[in-house]
Amino acid sequence: MNYDTIRLDLRDGLAVITLNRPDVMNALNTRMRAELLDAVKAAPGQARALVLTGAGRAFCSGQDLGDAATAANVDLERTLRDEYEPLLKAIYDCPIPTLSAVNGAAAGAGANLALAADVVIASEAAVFLQAFARIGLIPDAGGTYWLPRQMGFAKAMGAALFAEPITARQAADWGMIWEAVPEAAFAEHWQARAAKLAQGPTAAFARAKKALRATYDNDLTAQLELEAHLQGECGQTRDFKEGVLAFLEKRPPHYEGR
Repeated sequence: MNYDTIRLDLRDGLAVITLNRPDVMNALNTRMRAELLDAVKAAPGQARALVLTGAGRAFCSGQDLGDAATAANVDLERTLRDEYEPLLKAIYDCPIPTLSAVNGAAAGAGANLALAADVVIASEAAVFLQAFARIGLIPDAGGTYWLPRQMGFAKAMGAALFAEPITARQAADWGMIWEAVPEAAFAEHWQARAAKLAQGPTAAFARAKKALRATYDNDLTAQLELEAHLQGECGQTRDFKEGVLAFLEKRPPHYEGR
């Protein structure tokens, strides 16, 4: 697929997807969602870690309300099921580590797109806004799933009902994201973080994601059994053998992701 609304850069084991409609603060339209889905699905075959970020002063302002496909009689249920759901699941189920580098405002579906990644790093210039109530809607694009799990029920409810901006620093303090970084250091910082993921034991990362996500549905016995099973798989990987050897030889490990 040729990309008109995003950029895909492949370098040093990283697939960096940049939302590239800065004139509309990277608002999501049908074309962008299709391109994002294509790029996210292709990333595991091309890289060992995936980054989502935005061009210009915003990460993503959410649904493009000026899009020709967005009219007063738009079928929001169909749009969410057919366009957003496959994209969000592709990010969530991506077998390689995913990182959202939130460079600026992340509003509505744009905020929840960011939260779909495994790790969210934000510039202190960024804000997160569940803007839906401002136009008579509920949080969507996974918002009702991510928010209670990442920031707790009380703050998730307040974010949904009041639709007030949440600063990057607040988001980090509340557990909504991994960290907030001073704007001047942001680009260098997230790139170093992403490189560390790409150079790490990505086979183990995939199993860590699986184990942590299962904890919401498992009791202790089931979770311990899953841990043992997945750890047994990790113990058979070349990365585990390399990690132990590097430790014994007092040198940095060189992981292959297998």
